[in-house]
Order: sequence, then C-alpha cells, then structure tokens
Amino acid sequence: MGDLLSNAIEAHGGLDRYNQYSSATVHFRLGGSLWRLKGREGILSHAAVRLDLRRQHASHYPFTTAQLRTSFTAERVAVETVKGEVKAERSHPRASFPSDVRAPWDDLHVAYFAGYAMWTYLTSPFTFSSDGFKAVELPAVTEGTETWRRLRVTFPDHIATHCREQVFYFPDGLLRRHDYTPEVINAGPAAHYPSAYQEFDGIMVPTRRRVFRLGKDGTVSRDSALVTIDVESVLFI
Repeated sequence: MGDLLSNAIEAHGGLDRYNQYSSATVHFRLGGSLWRLKGREGILSHAAVRLDLRRQHASHYPFTTAQLRTSFTAERVAVETVKGEVKAERSHPRASFPSDVRAPWDDLHVAYFAGYAMWTYLTSPFTFSSDGFKAVELPAVTEGTETWRRLRVTFPDHIATHCREQVFYFPDGLLRRHDYTPEVINAGPAAHYPSAYQEFDGIMVPTRRRVFRLGKDGTVSRDSALVTIDVESVLFI
C-alpha cells in the first residue's frame, strides 16, 4: 500500500476499525440540478441508505412511497416492498441508460445511480486497499494556497461506479476533492467536494458534499451544484 493511501486510510479511521463493521446506515438530504434535469426533482430528498461494506450492495428507503425501498448490486437493481416483494427489477442496469443527457430517468435508473454513487462515496478510501483496486500517486496540485496530494484509483470491472479511473485529493489526509466522469449521465466530468467531517463510530465521514461540472480546461463551474448531499447521521454496525 502506498504512503499516501496509507495516510488517507488512517486519517479516515484506519482499516482495523473499518473492518470491524459490515454495514453502514446513512440518513441524508439530497438535492441539486441533476434531479430536475432527469425529471426526478425531490426524489430521495430526505432518505436513508444502508450499505454493505463487504460487498457492493445498497438499499435506499423510503423510495417514492413509505412502503418501498431499492436493492442495488452491480448486475441487478430492483424496487421492492419493505417485506421483500419485487415490484420492478432490471438486470445489467448500466446498459439501460439513455445517451441523451436530457432524457428522463425511471425509478430503476435512479436506484442504480444512487446505489453505486453512495456506496463509492461511503467506502472510500478504505476499498482502495482491496484486491482489484489500483492506486497510483499523481503529482501534487495547488488548490488556493494549499498543496493537495492526489491518487489516481482504477476500479476493478466488477465494481459499479462512475468510471474506471477517478482522482482523489488528500491535502491533509482527509478526502477534499474527487474528480470523475459520471458515464451514465453523459454530461462530461465532475468535481466533487466533500467537507464538514464528523466522526461516526470512529470513522471520519464528510457531512456535506457538493458536485460541480468540471470543464476541459480544469475549471470548476460553481454556479450550480449538480448534486448536493447533506448527511444527518451515520451508524456503522
């Protein structure tokens, strides 16, 4: 494990503590212009997600009604009742996304995108030490008056995420910026800023996330956030 990756994992609580847990439940508020663009404004505006930390699985609830929840894995997504009755499902869900950036999303599109995104965010940087992940330190960059060290992480094919290669910035050990191209949106790269860290069960978690468009010249368009996530509580079990 590289020096920067080791430092980042320790700053977030350390692998020993993280490996004590098998799941995390996060209560949050979701917003941003993406949901309006996709015709789903207000969906998951105040919800919870349960994440499996040992495999890639996530479930958001309530989902559209109090009696429904989602079930996400890389190869299947579903909407089901709280008792487990499947109401809708889709295999190989990534292939179903429309190429038109303005095309609306159905419930299963939302469930897949929200599932893999929240799983990626809440398990980083701990998963980067897992088999199949490749983390390489890039040259540091200047952000404002600070020097920020960077990791380029290549995700394994069996993990659903925004894109295979993503860049993570760690100026002080904690993740402060995360660049990626959300391929299923087909709208170009994004810069994601986590902040307002709090400790939950010994794990450092950002309680504020803002995602902005990232121009080809590297300029971050901060006039309107694509996605906003405000975390209210996290419980690791």
